[in-house]
Amino acid sequence: MGLLTDLRDSISRVVDRMFSDAEPRRIGIYGPPNAGKTTLANRIARDWTGDAIGPESHIPHETRRARRKENVEIERNGKKVTIDIVDTPGVTTKVDYKEFLDHDMEKDDAVRRSREATEGVAEAMHWLREDVDGVVYVLDSTEDPFTQVNTMLIGIIESQDLPVLIFANKTDLDDSNVQRIANAFPQHETVPLSALEGNNMDEVYDKIAEYFG
Repeated sequence: MGLLTDLRDSISRVVDRMFSDAEPRRIGIYGPPNAGKTTLANRIARDWTGDAIGPESHIPHETRRARRKENVEIERNGKKVTIDIVDTPGVTTKVDYKEFLDHDMEKDDAVRRSREATEGVAEAMHWLREDVDGVVYVLDSTEDPFTQVNTMLIGIIESQDLPVLIFANKTDLDDSNVQRIANAFPQHETVPLSALEGNNMDEVYDKIAEYFG
């Protein structure tokens, strides 16, 4: 019995090392511009590491390059899940420099920003096709989710056979409509939250651990 016990303990230690040395799951945060992706990425990073990932802004396309926060360890219900968060630029079919002029931006800066935002969309698509293990798809729950971009991206995610969670953000706003998002993509679970206010983050972390652990 002693030999059998020693063998079982040895196997258990090997299995533990295999799982502890496994690469963190790389989770891409996707969605249209101004859905609150960076706000959510920063909320997760601050809650579990104390550090933010990048600046937040009400101006569209504030995130124009993918930003990554590695080894974010989330512990839920006695289980630890380690992920790398990739905050990606907002995906859209067209970036018009004129939309930045409404934010008191000089034309040269607006043109540069629109060019960088367009390059950011291409980078986000590259990450999606090549470099992520799962997706958190963030939508503004005050906006209509039935758009060409959302349908296209969800389709690409499904074609890649990636686990995906849909987060209906900005539930702190009066015109929030979470059910509209749930109805748009009934094949995926929709989790309501306010990344800005930190509302319902316990469920957010439970679902991240469940889907990506």
